[in-house]
Amino acid sequence: MLISLRMEWARVEDRAAYPYNLPAIAELQELDLDAPIVMFVGANGSGKSTLMEAIAVHLGCNPEGGSPNFTFDTAQTLSPLHEATRLARRIPPKTDRYFYRADAFHVLATEIRNMGVSEYYGGDLHEMSHGQAVMRLLNERFGARGLYLLDEPEAALAPETQLEVIARIVQLVQHGARFVLATHSPLLMALPNALIYELTEDGIARRSYQELGHVRLYRRFLGDPDSVVSRLLEED
Repeated sequence: MLISLRMEWARVEDRAAYPYNLPAIAELQELDLDAPIVMFVGANGSGKSTLMEAIAVHLGCNPEGGSPNFTFDTAQTLSPLHEATRLARRIPPKTDRYFYRADAFHVLATEIRNMGVSEYYGGDLHEMSHGQAVMRLLNERFGARGLYLLDEPEAALAPETQLEVIARIVQLVQHGARFVLATHSPLLMALPNALIYELTEDGIARRSYQELGHVRLYRRFLGDPDSVVSRLLEED
């Protein structure tokens, strides 16, 4: 359903200004998004959430989270990236669209309560843990034929719950749903057949799971945590 995200640099007045000065965006021309699962991986501040937010706005979703039916704006921190990009997509009418972002979830849960639509989520999300609420979102609110954006969902999830998320996403994709994720989790990065982009100081590039810096770092740490911690303490 998503085809590509293309930069339109002629619309940018100052390429030295944020977010156009981020290495992952500075040289960006066009991103292929034509896959059931698209994933953005990178360090803090690399531009993952900025890209996610721009895509969400192009899809009509509320920048702070939710579907196009949500209009709340508490922080007014929307990046201008959507103004300089064009999203090519082929979305059937009545396709469900939803944007989850971990950093604004409490506000979203409050808005859901205020709108009186908690029944669509299996209950009041404030009456359960953040991780339980994410699972309710996936199990109760998301469905086949939807297009769903998840920005760092692992922030709320125990490792075993992340495995449940993987299973649920795969199930939904098999029925026609599509996902775009930004994540730091090497577990979620293993979602099968995902189109993965890694954002680094050198720009943005497509990567396989085994090539990802996060995966290599976790593998090194779990293989010998004492040695890694000792080296960190020596550096201090």
